[in-house]
Amino acid sequence: MASSRSLTSDLQAIDALFAAGDLLPRRRRTPGQARARRLRPSEQEEIRPQRPKRILKSRLELVRVPAWTTWSWLVHGFSTRTGGVSTAYRPSQRAGELNLGFAVPDTRDNVHENRRRFLEALGCGSAGEPITLRQIHSSLIRRVGREDALRTDPWKADGIMTSEPGLLLAIQTADCIPVLVADTKKRAVAAFHAGWRGTLRRIVENGIGRMRLEFGSHPEDLVAAIGPGIGTCCYAVGEEVRSEFLSQFVYAPELFHEVSNSDPIREKYPLLFLTQRAPGHSSLGPSLHLDLMEANRRQLLDAGLPARAITVIGDCTQCQNNRYFSFRGEQGFTGRMFSVVGIHP
Repeated sequence: MASSRSLTSDLQAIDALFAAGDLLPRRRRTPGQARARRLRPSEQEEIRPQRPKRILKSRLELVRVPAWTTWSWLVHGFSTRTGGVSTAYRPSQRAGELNLGFAVPDTRDNVHENRRRFLEALGCGSAGEPITLRQIHSSLIRRVGREDALRTDPWKADGIMTSEPGLLLAIQTADCIPVLVADTKKRAVAAFHAGWRGTLRRIVENGIGRMRLEFGSHPEDLVAAIGPGIGTCCYAVGEEVRSEFLSQFVYAPELFHEVSNSDPIREKYPLLFLTQRAPGHSSLGPSLHLDLMEANRRQLLDAGLPARAITVIGDCTQCQNNRYFSFRGEQGFTGRMFSVVGIHP
């Protein structure tokens, strides 16, 4: 007890010295706490994770970018898992869920009803079905028109764009990063599906280039929103993924972080957890985590968008699994969410 009090008084004395010199001491971390990445000034105003909150399972909830309401012609929204009729993924839950993907074992009738509710909440109840893709973790991008809304076999691609009013574009996710882009001058929109493979293939950076080619877009006229997806906190990857990114991006080292989870039993009895595996092959120690949201933000910056034009929702789908579907959080047995963008007719 005496040593604890002595340590506390020593720390207070040190803090007083910092204060006298108009200096701020670094925040002290508890053992096992992960080191947080310091945001650059350009990020501090743009990344605003929404606080976890109590979710009413019976109420349909949309996530929007407040700044995008400036343009009355622009439709957009990110769905959550609440407010639908599906019961396939959590049958014990009384309220249904808003699964928007045609995946087994949910029924097509449930999905159609969920989509109807979603479009109604989006203010597009009279619109037809959103144009979706058969997503394959590629860098393929399609420009679509009204005839594509009638297709029964979706295009194989991971990026979709249009300048035709009355069309809604939808990306389906359950951990991967959705990115929506709008040209505020040309009135063109695009949506991208960015898992780690699509990010590695520069799906978003290539997509901005395609918008410049197809619509004559200028990067300074574009706005982008990076929607809910798996965060650095939960997205553990292997060394092979880091090697792939290091071969492609000069800023790749900034995208990876080692995260340690505190385990009081292991800390107290370390000899119980010794293994005979070679270094680097044990499950013990810190794990390597990838920041996919930052990776796609950097691609938007490299494509010419100003930092102030990029909004990062920041919600982690695995951390907030009561609010979002998460492929990893539910071991692959989960529904799908929509990230939608379009132009009012």
